[in-house]
Parts: sequence; C-alpha cells; structure tokens
Amino acid sequence: MIKTPVEWLMLAGAVFMFLAALGVVRLPDLYIRMHAATKSGTLGVTCAIFAVALHFGDFAIAVRAFLIVVFVFLTAPVAAHLVGRAAYRVGVPLWKRSIVDEWRHRPPDQK
Repeated sequence: MIKTPVEWLMLAGAVFMFLAALGVVRLPDLYIRMHAATKSGTLGVTCAIFAVALHFGDFAIAVRAFLIVVFVFLTAPVAAHLVGRAAYRVGVPLWKRSIVDEWRHRPPDQK
C-alpha cells in the first residue's frame, strides 16, 4: 500500500517515464515521438528526483535535486527542438496524416 509522499512521487515518476517510453515506441513519426519523450520524460524524472529529495530530507540533497530538475527543464526542450529542426532540414518526413507544416514555405536560413 502506498502511504508516503515519497512513494506517490516515485509511482508518478515511474508512470510518466513509462508513458514516455510507450510514446516513443507507439507514436507514428519522429516529431510526435520527441514530444512524448520530452514532456512525459521530463515530468517523470522531476517526480523521481523530488522523491529522492524528500526521502533523504537533507537541505544539501534538496538543493542538488532542485538543480538537477532545473537542468533537465532547461536542456530537454532545447535538445528536442534542435533534433526536430535538424530532422526537418535533412528531410525526415512528417506523418502522412499531419495537417499543418508551418515550415513548408519558410525560406532556408541565411549563413
């Protein structure tokens, strides 16, 4: 039986990380897979790290956990954006049922 906030956070983190993995396996194209992995994976890691901070109850560990969460929140979306942009530029196709392609008529960047 789940009783403590640490257990709830660990369970929530595991569920979100499982959903991220499931999204990577089941979704149809690279761009949608990256979205699932970035959003759910970030939330899952955040829950797990906060559970660790609560479990140990030490201020130094809590500060480190907070810094890890900030690092993940800053790097995961940027990395996903850069991978998606690179994939689009090399011609990775969108899913055949995608409705909007906002970059289709955009001129290439000038160097």
